Amino acid sequence: MQLPGGMSNMLKQIKKVQETIQKKQEELQNLRVEASAGGGVVRVVANGREEIVDLHIDKEVVDPEDVEMLEDLLLSAIKEAQAKAKEASQKEMDEVMKSLGLPHIPGLF
Repeated sequence: MQLPGGMSNMLKQIKKVQETIQKKQEELQNLRVEASAGGGVVRVVANGREEIVDLHIDKEVVDPEDVEMLEDLLLSAIKEAQAKAKEASQKEMDEVMKSLGLPHIPGLF
């Protein structure tokens, strides 16, 4: 069964959109954003999928008598890295949608 010309073209466009979005999502795996806390004594790197990919803690901030401070610094840096990754990812996906002539749909990606 052959599809009418308009339907066939529409399916090709949908496939192109899916491929473009999938490619961009793969690229986001390589995007890196960094956040820090405590003046840089704790640094966290996340990728464009909001996954933590690297963590650095300066030795001077490791105090067995004040583990709570280190925990707070880590949480702060992780949350900031994830927020930056989400923002960067959304910006990238918005550009893809715009280039494809599609509207911005909040929360879609």
